[in-house]
Amino acid sequence: MNKQPTPPNNPSIGEPPKVAPPKRPRRWPWVLAGVILILGAIALYTHRSSPEATRSGRFGGGTNALMISTATAQSGDIGVYVNALGIVTPVYTVSVAARVAGQIMKVNYQEGQDVHAGDSLVAIDPRPYQAAVIQAQGQIEHDTALLEDAKLDLGRYKEAAASKAIPEQQYATQLATVHEDEGSVKLDQGNLDNAKVNLAYCDITSPINGRVGLRLVDPGNIVQANGTTPLAVIVQMQPITVIFDVAENYLSEILPPLHQGKKLTMDVFDRTDQRKIATGTLESLDNEINTATGTLRLRGVCSNEDESLFPNQFVNVRLLVNTLRGVTLLPNTVIQRNSDTAFVYLVKPDNTVEMQPITVGVTDGTVSEIKDLNAGAVVAADNFNRLMDGAKVTVRSVNGESRQESGQSTNSWRRSHSTNSWAPQ
Repeated sequence: MNKQPTPPNNPSIGEPPKVAPPKRPRRWPWVLAGVILILGAIALYTHRSSPEATRSGRFGGGTNALMISTATAQSGDIGVYVNALGIVTPVYTVSVAARVAGQIMKVNYQEGQDVHAGDSLVAIDPRPYQAAVIQAQGQIEHDTALLEDAKLDLGRYKEAAASKAIPEQQYATQLATVHEDEGSVKLDQGNLDNAKVNLAYCDITSPINGRVGLRLVDPGNIVQANGTTPLAVIVQMQPITVIFDVAENYLSEILPPLHQGKKLTMDVFDRTDQRKIATGTLESLDNEINTATGTLRLRGVCSNEDESLFPNQFVNVRLLVNTLRGVTLLPNTVIQRNSDTAFVYLVKPDNTVEMQPITVGVTDGTVSEIKDLNAGAVVAADNFNRLMDGAKVTVRSVNGESRQESGQSTNSWRRSHSTNSWAPQ
């Protein structure tokens, strides 16, 4: 019996092949990188949060200090004002109407024309009134003749009554006739005068000096006497007044100087309260307070020589009631405020800034009174969002170069009394 050969040990035949286990990913490098990043972030945050790092890093420290402009507190005068809203009101406003009925023959004015008292404005057909004058003149002449005849008879009756030639009653009757005729003559004279007045009313003239408005009637129209529609409206432009209301709380500031005979100055600004358009004085006060609003109405007068004020114009009024002398002043732009108080950044001799709380007094336009700061103090004027206590600064000069002498500000300020503003020297 033949022996079968043993087959070779081939793994691909009979038993399955052995598979190598998968390799595990190495995680420790990622964990190490994460730990390093976290530690770096903590170190960076700690470094930035420290005051030394903030001053040296954020503000440059040493040679890279924060560049700022400065303003110097000045000693000067500032006005105490009462602000109010006002309306420009003419001293006189006249609505010219017809005093007699008739047809308009001619309009003698131009729209917007300046007129004087007595200037002709409108002409009404005078012919009916001329006829009335002639009629009245004829009637008075007729009655005057009757009176003269009655007086002659009265003279004869008087002599006859004295000699007892006629009864006394006849003389008395003639005397009454004379008196009656005298009354008729007076009545006729009144009618004549009235006719002449109506004739004069046919030429409508301006009663005041002022400016006439737009034309309201045209020639050919029939107008009625004392109609509701005016023929023209005239307003006085020079001088002109401003009426404004102030709260009753301000009476304690307004009345004392008035009782002393002082004239209170009034500045008039435009609707935006940005441009001063006129200056005047307070003329009068109303005699009672409006209980509904708690305000008192005042009237100021302006010469209006340049006609910058126009009737019914809406304006802002600033009434000067007092002037504070020799107080410390700062521009409003350098004053900062938070939820607690107002403050400024005071520039110290070592070229650092210190947050200085201040008390703001009277504010006048672009400047304010500072009650707890001395004149000559130098404060920061910009870069407020980057400043903090102890920050190192460099004062910006006029030509843009830095300057370390912070006590000598190149952006100092001076008080302008004429414009109530501050300007760089």
